[in-house]
Amino acid sequence: MTHNHPPPSARWDLVALLTLTATASYLARTNVSVAVVQMMPEFGLTQEAMGRVFSAFLAGYALMQVPSGMLADRFGPTRVLAIAAFGWIACVFGITAAAGSVAVLMIARFLLGVFEAPTFPSAGVAVSRWVPLAQRGRANGTVIAGIGVGSAIAPLLLGPVMNGWGWRAALWVSTIPALIAGLAWLLVKTPAVPPVEPSTVRKDGRIPRTLEFYLLTLSYTLQGYVGYIFVFWFYYYLVDVRHFDLLRSALFGSLPWLLSIVSIPLGGFIFDRLRTGRRWVPIIGLAGSGLLTAIGAYAPNAYFAAVCMAFATALVLCVEGPFWATMTHLAGPSSGAAGGFMNMGSNIGGLISPALTPILATKFGWEAALLVSAGLGLIGAILWIWIPPAPAK
Repeated sequence: MTHNHPPPSARWDLVALLTLTATASYLARTNVSVAVVQMMPEFGLTQEAMGRVFSAFLAGYALMQVPSGMLADRFGPTRVLAIAAFGWIACVFGITAAAGSVAVLMIARFLLGVFEAPTFPSAGVAVSRWVPLAQRGRANGTVIAGIGVGSAIAPLLLGPVMNGWGWRAALWVSTIPALIAGLAWLLVKTPAVPPVEPSTVRKDGRIPRTLEFYLLTLSYTLQGYVGYIFVFWFYYYLVDVRHFDLLRSALFGSLPWLLSIVSIPLGGFIFDRLRTGRRWVPIIGLAGSGLLTAIGAYAPNAYFAAVCMAFATALVLCVEGPFWATMTHLAGPSSGAAGGFMNMGSNIGGLISPALTPILATKFGWEAALLVSAGLGLIGAILWIWIPPAPAK
């Protein structure tokens, strides 16, 4: 069978646009993590209240993963991503108008999560349709590197804007990439959808009901718990726990994401290149992240702790390409719905961790809260012993 994939240049142009979209998505969701250092004292918000605001985003995000993936399967990723990007802009402006009401902040963040939900399921559909199986690890890794780009930009760009003009102006600036991405998707002419790989054809078009897929989702759930602690609390941890000033927090707060810009596509590239032992990429990434998190949590030197946490973040995110490549192999033409289901698991973990972490930190200390994260990362690594990775071709 001949697979009518787009020419390589067109294929990677679309991957580049997906990466821009992922970058805009993460900037729109992590902007509050930078703004929180001014929002909390201005409105008298506690760590627990802000944790609920963070988790409200993940509630909407997790709830809409499968429906948004089904929409991408049905209508194609371009239309869905265009609508989503303009939704991010509206929700961010709603957050700036919340006037310190926790309830309004939670509603605005919940709706932001709803509109952000299609980001990676739609990217999964796009990659499964436009990229051959043998290149999907690096393609998914490249797209998801937008996580690192968006998160790295947030403190470096928004910190100075916030210091000069306040947190509301910083949030407005954060919507510019979303506007560019939304307009770009309106202009994109997608190639004809090619046949899927013969080994992944599924006639029922439903989410796989196999032990391997459920273990993959469970491992991704634990990875989400670990990853979202760094997304939402790392900047605050540097300021409040390690006592960095705003400038040093901006620099060290960007370090994990700068490293992730390299580690995420590198993890996908190595996964694609290996012919045997491919599962060692996610195993080493998840277990190594847990080990460095535990070391950093108890390190007496603040700079050493920050560097350990930065590399822990890079490792926990380097597994993204292998997860999504394996998902598209197991799901075939249902990659939107299956990717949404798997990503819903990740965000259930992420829904729990931003709210639970400050509670554990208050009761038992930040060391114990981070040790819980380290242990869950190790369990996620162990689950890959029973997960068959996407085959090399």
